[in-house]
Amino acid sequence: QVQLVESGGGLVQPGGSLRLSCAASGITFSIYAMGWYRQAPGKQRELVARITSDGYTNYAASVTDRFSVSRDNDRKTVDLQTNRLEAEDTAVYYCHAQRMGGDYWGQGTQVTVSS
Repeated sequence: QVQLVESGGGLVQPGGSLRLSCAASGITFSIYAMGWYRQAPGKQRELVARITSDGYTNYAASVTDRFSVSRDNDRKTVDLQTNRLEAEDTAVYYCHAQRMGGDYWGQGTQVTVSS
């Protein structure tokens, strides 16, 4: 059974930081591209950051100089370091695992940026 379990969300003030983590099980983690998506109320789910099995990364334009994605294939985790958070970053953040032929989603973790 495949599981992606996110953690690290919460309430943070504007300008603050959070480190989100996703722990995977039931998949050969190292061969999957891993991504973080988010969905704000009333909006479509959007890609935030992605890291391939080879370690190449890409980011949404709105976060490229504030967020950083990393993976640990031994621990089967993918992290998203979020810095200088803004109110517009408020959303549910989802972990995503993708390879040819299939993909998986986590349940999400809420990030709320508010003073």
